[in-house]
Formats: sequence, C-alpha cells, structure tokens
Amino acid sequence: MIVDTNVYLERWPFRRLAYDQLPKLVEKLAAGGVGQAWVGSFEGLVHEDIDGVNRRLAEACRACRSVQLLPFGSVNPRLPDWREDVRRCHETYRMPGIRLHPNYHGYQLDEPVAGQLFAEAAKRRLIVQLAVRMEDPRTHHPLMQVPDVALEPLVALLQAQRTLPVVLLGALGTLRGPLLVKLVEAGEVHFEISMLEGAAGIARILRDLPVERLLFGSHMPLFHLESALLKLEESPLSAAQRRAITAAGARRLMGGPRAIEADQCRAAG
Repeated sequence: MIVDTNVYLERWPFRRLAYDQLPKLVEKLAAGGVGQAWVGSFEGLVHEDIDGVNRRLAEACRACRSVQLLPFGSVNPRLPDWREDVRRCHETYRMPGIRLHPNYHGYQLDEPVAGQLFAEAAKRRLIVQLAVRMEDPRTHHPLMQVPDVALEPLVALLQAQRTLPVVLLGALGTLRGPLLVKLVEAGEVHFEISMLEGAAGIARILRDLPVERLLFGSHMPLFHLESALLKLEESPLSAAQRRAITAAGARRLMGGPRAIEADQCRAAG
C-alpha cells in the first residue's frame, strides 16, 4: 500500500483539473496502488472561512471508503482566532495534522506568528505540512504571482521544536545543497517527491537526504499520479528503500496517538 502525503480536494481556483471531483480522484488513487492519502483543501489557500473549509474537508474524508483519506486542516495565522482553528482541527475534526500555505496567506517563517503556530502544533502533537510551492511560477495567474516560501528561517523553527514532525510539500524542485543539509540536521523534517525532477532524481537526492526523511507525494490533482510513480521506477532503489519512501516513513510519522486519532476519524464516518 502506498501512502500519498500530498493530495488536495476541492477545486483549484484558476482552472479545472481532470481529477478535481472526489469520486474520480479516489478511483485514480486506488488504481495507482494508493491505500492512504494525506489531503488538504484547495479552498484553504484563498477562503477566509477557514473553519468551513476544514469542516467540509473532514466530512469528505469520513465519507470515503475505498481509500483512507486523512484530513490536514488549513490554518491561516493572519486571520483572527487562528488558535481556535488549530484546536478544532485537533479536537473537533480529529485531524492528525495541519497544512500551511505561508506564501498564499502572506507571512514569512521568521515572523513571530510562525513560531507561535509551530509551538501550538507541537503542544498538540500535530504533524505540520508546509507547502513551499503549489505550481511552477511560469504558470501563475498574472494577478496572483506567488513566490516560493523562503526556507532559511525554518532552520530556527525546527531547532526550537525538535520533536515536531514537519513535512515540506513541493520543496525538492529547487531545494538542494547546504540549506537542505541544515534543515535535516535541525529537526524532524521530511520531504515528498512530487516536484523532484531529473533522471534518477530519487537516487540523487538520497546522496544528501536519509531515506527515512523522503516520502511519496503526488500533488494530485494538480500533478499526475503517474509522474510520482515513475520517479520510483527510474531510480535504482532497493526493496527496503522503496518501502521506506512509499509507506514506512509516513506510517512512522503517523504512529502513536496520531494513528489512533486517524482511525477514530475514519470510523466516525
């Protein structure tokens, strides 16, 4: 069973996508061997009613049966009462984590509110998914040019919350070299493969990245599932490395209380 750590529900604001309807998306994931998907909501990027976004996300995940969908709620610390949104994600919707979009919500990781948000997530033992890039900048709408999240300040955030599990989404399209090494050394940070490009890309990134820090992610439905699956085939991976990337790493992150809450969330439907 593959665990896909980077999937979205609802509609991308700028164009229709082939699998932006839940039944078709789930069918595609199941056909590709995905048994569990960690999902956020496209609505979380631009909607101001964040609780409504998260409530709909949780309901959609509970209703799905063929693939286990685990909801990761949106939190925008620029909006009033964001701590209440974190509380509801954890206590009301029983989500295993939250998904952040600092570049769409207008804050930097070196601002005090980012540290406060990470501390709140750590206190509640939530996984933090941080979307670094949603799409290639060349395809952005002319009126919404969104830069990648600057990751240099993340080193200090990780050092301050060393046990907080953080998953960077869409980071490996550009992140390399000393900063990648610093992030790995700073804390419990992980990376998914959806934007990792080039021949034998996984094999190359594993020269700098421990295999237990690398996760499978497709970025469906913005990207094609086949693209992520092909990345597994074009790199010479051992069976143990493949298991670590496709499932074992994600299961380790989801272990303990988070696994129990994820099961409870599914059973509630």
